Amino acid sequence: MARDPSRSWPWLPDFLRRPQSHAYQPVDANGTFEDRASPYAKPEDVERRAANPERRVSFWANSFFAGVGVSLATLSIFSILYWLISCNLSSSSLNKGEAGNESLARYPTDFLRDVVPIPCHSHNDYWREMPLFSAIRAGCISVEADVWLFHESTELLVGHDTAALTLNRTFGSLYINPLVELLDRMNPKTPFYNGTRRGIFDVDPEQSLTLLVDVKTDAATTWPLVLEQLEPLRSRGWLTYLEGGAVHERQVTVVGTGNAPFDPLTDKSAHRDTFFDAPLDSLWKDPEVPDTETVRRYDYYNRTNSFYASTSFKEAIGPVSHGVLSEDQLRTIRGQIKGAHGRGLKARYWETPNWPIALRNSLWHTLVTEGVDILNVDDIHAASELVW
Repeated sequence: MARDPSRSWPWLPDFLRRPQSHAYQPVDANGTFEDRASPYAKPEDVERRAANPERRVSFWANSFFAGVGVSLATLSIFSILYWLISCNLSSSSLNKGEAGNESLARYPTDFLRDVVPIPCHSHNDYWREMPLFSAIRAGCISVEADVWLFHESTELLVGHDTAALTLNRTFGSLYINPLVELLDRMNPKTPFYNGTRRGIFDVDPEQSLTLLVDVKTDAATTWPLVLEQLEPLRSRGWLTYLEGGAVHERQVTVVGTGNAPFDPLTDKSAHRDTFFDAPLDSLWKDPEVPDTETVRRYDYYNRTNSFYASTSFKEAIGPVSHGVLSEDQLRTIRGQIKGAHGRGLKARYWETPNWPIALRNSLWHTLVTEGVDILNVDDIHAASELVW
């Protein structure tokens, strides 16, 4: 039986002093609600309920489905509003020229003011969500672009293979133009500053960014176009160059690899602003024999023509058994690093194992400990956390 509220709460007003609704009363032996009508109900209402017991079930079923319908309609309205707002914001960004790399380049000192440069090379950088900017935001001091030239075009396309090439992803749009804009903003001409020597990292303005250009097509036609498209950086004095046999480091250091030609880089007397990626596996020196001189006259590769000395880890060192480098492998690594450093070059291994993660991190740590100058990384976020 329903409890009279007036017994427990005498202060209740009269309109609340009613027995409980039949919806909350016990059911009878047949599984239907007992018909305990309110004393305020009319006799004809009681007779109608007695004649139509299904009416109660129908009422609750209709209420349930009506609630579901209202909920779905409300959710649909919110989804449509969210989509419209998102489209409007995206359209506004595009209209303002803030799509792609340009949105991050608006305020470079804010964008990079807390970034600490780390000795990492962004391998296949054009695969990043934001080519160039993702790498430098992580602190990488080196990025890589694979360039292709087809049908006497005036554009160098950037991509890992021909299936990945598109007409709008060019060497200029992804790398040269953003670098020019970024360095222009880092070196403003104002009443307070009129310098030209600040690099892209606000924390270390003297740190140069290495732009590794991997030439995929014929060198005779591709490399001259690479040199031509570097002109916006060259004319502003932002390219590391060789003059009078001495190397002068600037904000961007361009290094050619792949099909890039080596012979044009051997003239020490020429003014030149590109360098070569020497073969690390051919520079080995016995790590246990002390050197009496660093660079010998008959060495092909040295600091005047090259910058990196690189090789495939997989081919030069081999697989890592049980996650541990053997003594022979360590000796090979030490000899190659010694050969690179003796020539004034920076040692780099590509095709290092990426999996398992523990092996990758351990190998990174070993390579840095042994003296590798730049880590070739695919996971730039892990590298930025200094897991090595």
